[in-house]
Amino acid sequence: MCLSTVYKNEVSDANMLAKNVADVRIENGKILFTDLMGIRTVFDGTLEKVDLMDNYIIVKDL
Repeated sequence: MCLSTVYKNEVSDANMLAKNVADVRIENGKILFTDLMGIRTVFDGTLEKVDLMDNYIIVKDL
């Protein structure tokens, strides 16, 4: 199973938004991340990078 960590702007513990993300969706212009436990995190911005080899996602503000 491949789970990812979401960061704002850069990979850094201080910028972490969500861990163990299993699902990423765009709904109503916002990015919706759902983790392994079903907890949802909504981010109003854009996807900057998705790295499936190192299991991280970087997002940026609009």
